[in-house]
Amino acid sequence: MSRRVVLSVIAGGLVLGGAGAFTFVHAQNQPPALTHSMAHYIAPHGARDGSLTFTTDVTASSGLKSVKVLAWPANSTFAKKGLTAKDMAAVESAVCKSSGGDTEKCTYMVAVTDADHSPRGQWHVAVLVTAENGDTTLNTKAADFTVA
Repeated sequence: MSRRVVLSVIAGGLVLGGAGAFTFVHAQNQPPALTHSMAHYIAPHGARDGSLTFTTDVTASSGLKSVKVLAWPANSTFAKKGLTAKDMAAVESAVCKSSGGDTEKCTYMVAVTDADHSPRGQWHVAVLVTAENGDTTLNTKAADFTVA
C-alpha cells in the first residue's frame, strides 16, 4: 500500500473516532428529557371515586434518581409567580420502570374524591426529573387536563 493511502486511512480513522467520542460525551451531558407525556382525568361521580393518571417517558443517560409530579390549576398562584424546582421538592413521586436503554416509563396515579373540591377548569401537570448525576429538568406544563 502506498504511503498516501495509509495516511488517508489513518486520518479517516482519527476523524471518525473523534466524532464518535464527541457524540458519546455530548450524549452523556444531556439533561433528562421527557417525551410522550399524557394526563387522563376521570371525575368522581356519586359514590365512585375518580382518578388522575399521568404517564411520561423519561430519558436520562446517567440513570434516573426521581420523578416528582404535581397537578395544579391554571388559575392558581403558580400561573402568576411561576413554579420552581423548590416548589416541587415535597410533592409525590411517579413510579418508573425501565423500557429499554436510558429510557424509563413513569406513571403517577392518584384517586380523586368529591371531598377534594378540585377547582373546575384547565389544569397543568408539572414534572421535576432528577438524574443520578444531579442534572434536573423542570417542565411546568408537561400535560394538561380539564376538570369539568
